[in-house]
Amino acid sequence: MVKSCKGDTGHQRMNYLYQAAHCTLAQNPGNTQLARFYIETMKSVAAKLVLRLDPHIKRTICKKCSSLLIPGVTATVRVKGRRQKHMVVTCLDCKQVKRFNTDEKHVLWAHKTEAIQDKS
Repeated sequence: MVKSCKGDTGHQRMNYLYQAAHCTLAQNPGNTQLARFYIETMKSVAAKLVLRLDPHIKRTICKKCSSLLIPGVTATVRVKGRRQKHMVVTCLDCKQVKRFNTDEKHVLWAHKTEAIQDKS
């Protein structure tokens, strides 16, 4: 019998809470408080189990108010810049701004080979 790793159940719980927040906003876009509660709970589970959130998930969460950033519902998305274009995501609840590089050659640190550790 194989023991379940703390990360397996933790990731499952975090995945469930993230999906619950999405479903809550899909059914009722005005119910941001419940979605925010789910995201805050997901972040606390990650902190207690010392698990990292995937960068793609982190990009959809407001760092200031823990709101789920859905374009047109809880966030506005703009592309700015003349030479070097970047995406600007603004939270509609707290007006926090996030900027993301849109360069096709840009690779996130988590996806680089030097960031990957051996689990030996």
